This record gives sequence, structure tokens and C-alpha cells, in this order.
Amino acid sequence: MQTIDLEDFLKLGLRVGTIIQAELFENARKPAYKIWIDLGHELGVKKSSAQVTDLYLPADLIGRQVLCVCNFKPRQIADFMSEVLVTGFTSIEGGIVLASVERLVPNGSKLH
Repeated sequence: MQTIDLEDFLKLGLRVGTIIQAELFENARKPAYKIWIDLGHELGVKKSSAQVTDLYLPADLIGRQVLCVCNFKPRQIADFMSEVLVTGFTSIEGGIVLASVERLVPNGSKLH
């Protein structure tokens, strides 16, 4: 694994947000959801495509706080513009488990 300096880490815009809407992304090549995340007053609501269909239903996602990378360039995925990257870990079974917080924190909070 390549090492980085603290300055490199600080360049990442890692923020927490609350999922407010989720729906099946029918035009995606791999099973995915379109999700909308409230990232607080400064960043507002951002969209993302998330391949988390193995472990979550859209209704399971609403109200869940997730960790997002907010300063990647937006990426066109089929007919949808993904504005942030929702982070997660691969489970033992192979599905993606969303990275979250232990307790509720204000939307838009930065990871330290």
C-alpha cells in the first residue's frame, strides 16, 4: 500500500450526510440505486449512484447517515450525474456495507 502525507489526506472532502431519497437505478449496467444525500447547509443535497443492492432496499437507506467523498469531480453514470462517492466496505458475503457513524452528527460534518 502506498503511503501518503497528512496534507494528502486533508485534501479529501470526507463528510457525513443523511440519505433522503433512494430509488432503483434502472439504466445502470450493474445493480445500483440512485440516492440523494443531505450534506448540510454548506453543500446541500447531492446525488450518488451506489451499488448496495445486495444488502439494502431503498426504504432501508432513508434516514441513514453515510460517509461521502464530496470533492471528486462529478461522474456521469448512464443518464445520471453522480456528484459524491458514498463509501463502504465489502462484507464477508461480498455485498457493500455502507460506511457510517456510530452516533448522529450534523450533516456536512467533516471526518477528522
